[in-house]
Amino acid sequence: MAQERSGAATFKGNPITLIGPELKVGDTAPDFTVSKNLLEDASLKDFAGKIKLISVVPSLDTGVCDAQTRRFNEEAAGLGDDVVVITISVDLPFAQARWCGAAGIDRVVTLSDYKNRSFGEAYGVLIKEFQLDMRSIFVLDQNDKIAYVEYLSEMTEHPNYEAAVEAVKALR
Repeated sequence: MAQERSGAATFKGNPITLIGPELKVGDTAPDFTVSKNLLEDASLKDFAGKIKLISVVPSLDTGVCDAQTRRFNEEAAGLGDDVVVITISVDLPFAQARWCGAAGIDRVVTLSDYKNRSFGEAYGVLIKEFQLDMRSIFVLDQNDKIAYVEYLSEMTEHPNYEAAVEAVKALR
């Protein structure tokens, strides 16, 4: 049974429970299996050798998640080919593709944690009450060591975009 962290965060001030461990800088990033589309899966090894900025959002169809994904799409342009920017949500792959098309998102890889919440549990961001992944940021180096992590304490707040981008740049 996965670890539960009661009251680890809030949604509009109300405590929520996160399932999975709280990862820290220096930890080896756990593997995960998420969906690229309905028939194709992806895992951490698919991005081997790259610096990874993983932006986790509850749902692309909400204001903060929309803004967060657009911001990292803009930032991705200046980060270089050795960096992959990934957005993970539990939205269905169809919804992710529709949203990206409508929003003009072309530099961020969107992956879906809808099937088995593998990412959410492995990274300690699965919200027990909603079965969504909590807003968070992870920066992994080329060897999958965690160089930066931000678990937001309130689901409706924005992450520290500048700190995440600086963490990526520091790995060069």
